[in-house]
Amino acid sequence: MPSLEILAAFSVVCFLLSITPGPSILYIMARSISQGPSAGVSAASGMAIGSFVYVIATVLGLAAIFKYSPIAYTGLKIAGAVYLVYLGWQYFKPKEQAESNPSLTKANNFAIMKQSFVVELTNPKTALFFLAFLPQFVTNEGAPVSAQLMVLGVVYTLITLCCDISIALLSGKMGNWLNQKSNQSQWPDKLAGCVMFTLAGVIGYESTK
Repeated sequence: MPSLEILAAFSVVCFLLSITPGPSILYIMARSISQGPSAGVSAASGMAIGSFVYVIATVLGLAAIFKYSPIAYTGLKIAGAVYLVYLGWQYFKPKEQAESNPSLTKANNFAIMKQSFVVELTNPKTALFFLAFLPQFVTNEGAPVSAQLMVLGVVYTLITLCCDISIALLSGKMGNWLNQKSNQSQWPDKLAGCVMFTLAGVIGYESTK
């Protein structure tokens, strides 16, 4: 178990990282604005579960695969970009098709959670982040390194989840307010789709470097 001083410093850093704008925040905001706060919370929960999977992989040493295998790293990034394109396209379908698609039904938040879980799993940067970040707060004294990594990973996941849920709730309220002020009920869906396409484009571009 890391010391209280290390946990305190680690928690502050995690909080600052969690509120720094990035792809995951944009993804959650897009879900919330288009499909409501509960959809954003489901998206945040799915991404948190995916993040925790990478925590376990880091503890077991499996995450190192992405560090030493460029093919696996690039392949997973491309798969993630393609999946984001697929999700983005769902928002541009005609209204009658979108309503029949469970992935865009506000009540089906479990589907959103599963999709967000896949989005996070296809982001190998998360694995590399844990590989580089978590060991900085591990000491040679006290609990085994694997136990310390697990505790730090859980703390990071919980702090990020809380921040993401707060962002989801605020974005959802903003989306509801904008919908009331606008006569174009479809624009939040188009905005969410454009965000998905943009994120896919960024990931695809990075994969070619």
